[in-house]
Amino acid sequence: MNTLDRKQLINRLEWRYATKQFDPSRRISSEDWSALEDALVLTPSSYGLQPWTFVVVDDPATRAQLVPASWGQQQVAEASHLVVFGVKTGFGEADVDAYLKQVAAVRGVPLNSLTQYREVMMSGIVRGLDEAARRAWASRQVYIALGNLLNSAALLGIDACPMEGIIPAEYDTILDLESKGLSAVVACALGYRASSDKYANLPKVRFAKQDVLVHV
Repeated sequence: MNTLDRKQLINRLEWRYATKQFDPSRRISSEDWSALEDALVLTPSSYGLQPWTFVVVDDPATRAQLVPASWGQQQVAEASHLVVFGVKTGFGEADVDAYLKQVAAVRGVPLNSLTQYREVMMSGIVRGLDEAARRAWASRQVYIALGNLLNSAALLGIDACPMEGIIPAEYDTILDLESKGLSAVVACALGYRASSDKYANLPKVRFAKQDVLVHV
């Protein structure tokens, strides 16, 4: 298996930044976008439950509608692609059973052999948390997916901007997410930086390693 060396990895992470201006004339290739979708699907999650849906907003008119719901941030409209990360509302027993059915099919094991695992998930997530706590749990899983997408894009030389600066309720309305059993949490615009983006060449501001890492 081919791997990046350490220097290549750090170079790619130093290269990426939260892109403020995208070049609307440049599009991510269908091959690269397919790889980024695969990367999203491969994101790890608590228990493997994947309590999310990734909404790729292709329609330019819809994306223009989302700009005011994004505090006027034009990346939503100008970037090559836009992903909205939605959590499943009403996450419950049916979602657990759907996941276990997939486990049984993919791994070729009897469904009844997963009974104990089912009870762990039911007691920990479905019965053990109220609706607000389940929403918070699912949202934390979404941020794992967001981080995975940002780093995957950087490795492919694709720019991205994670966007918490959205109004989720307005996103839900514009994208009709409620009817899909979803609620927006965060968005990410992806494409290629514009040459006029003044933030592209600014040095990263990070605390020193010794200030944020503790060995115990």
